[in-house]
Amino acid sequence: MATSIKVPGKDVIRGNYENYRKLFSVLLKNIQTKITGEIQLNPKPVYKSRIKSFDSYYSKLLRLKPKEAVEENGLVCLTDMMGIRIICAFLEDISTVEKQIKKTYEVKEIEHKGNPQNIREFGYESTHILIKIPKECLNVDEIEDENIRNLPIPENLVCEIQVRTILQDAWAEVEHELIYKQEFNPFDGPLRRKLASVNASLNLADIIFQEIRDYQEKLQKEVAERRTSFYEQADIVTDDENKVLKNKVEETKDINRISPYVHGTIDDMILAAIHAHNVGNIPEAIKIYTMILENDSAKENAVLSVIHKHRGMAYFAQNDYEKSLDDFKKSSEYDPKSFRSIYYEGIVYSVIGNNDAAIDCFNRSLEINEFQSHALFRRALAYYNKNENDKALSDIKAAESLGLDSDECKALHKKLVEKFDMGM
Repeated sequence: MATSIKVPGKDVIRGNYENYRKLFSVLLKNIQTKITGEIQLNPKPVYKSRIKSFDSYYSKLLRLKPKEAVEENGLVCLTDMMGIRIICAFLEDISTVEKQIKKTYEVKEIEHKGNPQNIREFGYESTHILIKIPKECLNVDEIEDENIRNLPIPENLVCEIQVRTILQDAWAEVEHELIYKQEFNPFDGPLRRKLASVNASLNLADIIFQEIRDYQEKLQKEVAERRTSFYEQADIVTDDENKVLKNKVEETKDINRISPYVHGTIDDMILAAIHAHNVGNIPEAIKIYTMILENDSAKENAVLSVIHKHRGMAYFAQNDYEKSLDDFKKSSEYDPKSFRSIYYEGIVYSVIGNNDAAIDCFNRSLEINEFQSHALFRRALAYYNKNENDKALSDIKAAESLGLDSDECKALHKKLVEKFDMGM
């Protein structure tokens, strides 16, 4: 014989829950403020918060905890009464947020949702983390109603934190409307296949976005290292007294690194070439750059400009200034707005002692981007070599005003000031 459980009147439960909802709103605001200040991500995630509606709470209470509703006089806690959703840009960010939360909060439970066998989820993915309410978030003094302010906070009260990507969140919203809130027929084959197809497309898009981000991060890291090496070598060639820097550069060439890149797509080849360049294997780098330029897939002006610029730096590393100049010129021909290519051309002219050509290049580069402190410094050096000290001093001051604070810049400034003092 079935046992009937008499649940307290709905109005009684509603009144109690609605009072707690006012308390929860303050607690939730405190928690979100704390989390927002602690999560370190780039780009910053989007935060959404919600308190479970009474109708949703009551329905779930009768389904999951009817016995507790009878036996307890106060609030019967559910794990999702308070929730914060952290919406990230990339898949990798989800695990980063999870680690940061685990490090800072007392975690009660972590659930990674996403069961493709469950017809009601259709592969829906999300990370759900239950945390204990931090002590510093329990301050509810701003609540004017003393009865609500003094409500006892249950010991087992938790806040649910959901972590998703933008696309996962979009799917969850649609899934909630089309499936969760409707009487979905699991035997409706065509509809089922359509929903599965949409979800698969969103999952694939998330994966592709992450792969693109990984590629860009690898490329930026290698390019930054290669650019630094190029500048250091230019400093060595133009300043024979800089022995410390020369030794530093020679030491970095002995670093034993294994390239994680393979030849395949143009993207892979670019990464492989830059990596070879960074570890000092200049002939291999030039070989790969040349292969890319000869590849039928690399016929866009933007691609050709970038590869000629990189190969020009490689030739510069071999002291082959003629080929280096030729590549930098071709780079700026394919992309007239490539101020760095024109700047690099000016550096080569400076190295071979053609100060007039160097100044012309620095002028053209600065016309495209006037906020180049290093271009101003290099132009100052060229002016100094031509004994045009007033122009050199003006450029040095401009470079310093843009934040350049190198020893070389200070030394040149000091020499120029001394020259002007002696001339007075």
